[in-house]
Amino acid sequence: MSEERFGEFVLVRRHEQGHVAELVLDRPKAMNAVSTDMARSISGACAALGEDRDVRAVVLTSTHERAFCVGADLKERNSFSDADLLRQRPVTRGAYTGVLELPVPTVAAVHGFALGGGFELALACDVIVADRTAVVGLPEVSVGVIPGGGGTQLLPRRVGAARAAELIFSARRVEAAEAGELGLVDQLVEEGRDREEALALAARIAGNSPVGLRAAKRALRLGQGLDLRAGLEVEDAAWRATAFSGDRAEGVAAFNERRKPEWPGE
Repeated sequence: MSEERFGEFVLVRRHEQGHVAELVLDRPKAMNAVSTDMARSISGACAALGEDRDVRAVVLTSTHERAFCVGADLKERNSFSDADLLRQRPVTRGAYTGVLELPVPTVAAVHGFALGGGFELALACDVIVADRTAVVGLPEVSVGVIPGGGGTQLLPRRVGAARAAELIFSARRVEAAEAGELGLVDQLVEEGRDREEALALAARIAGNSPVGLRAAKRALRLGQGLDLRAGLEVEDAAWRATAFSGDRAEGVAAFNERRKPEWPGE
């Protein structure tokens, strides 16, 4: 396993087996509160991962024992002028869109608090694995703002408009069991096993065609919100991107020869 640090608070681990990378939130003294510097580092790490053709899946993890991420660094913001806040906005937005726009499947491994921007980082992933200590929520209206890292758009896509409205307007925190029932998280696992289970899921995902994975994610993301006819056109374009690839030829050959595929990734 190799490690690369992006700034002081973000670490990328590339696992030698399985084409899986971890994007690690590593600001334990602040429970991974997202400062300007940390947001810039998340964005930089995502840019590097997006360009790495060897990576087929990314897992978003935390080094803090009791928190995934508690959201924006409000201590830092308390010292901001309006001009400071305006200058920070594209930096913080870049962190959330960086995760959202990763071209490979992403899995969030959540334990403890995932609140505000912390939960939005998880929502930006394709799948959320949470252990039974998880507490999630979007409490931004309780401090005079709104979810600004994608929450108002990603949450209703996950749980529907009315449920998202209730959760955002009430600013309430949701514990793991209810979060699983409402669909705020996708898999509930035993305490302390979120990272392990998320990495295992990512490894299973990464065993599949890298061309197919990227195309399937593109079709899923671009097709959201479109009518069926337009969505099927998005799907057809993604299919064409895979149908004549080396991965497709290898996949068919491996199936017929009853062996494990050796994906060329092109």
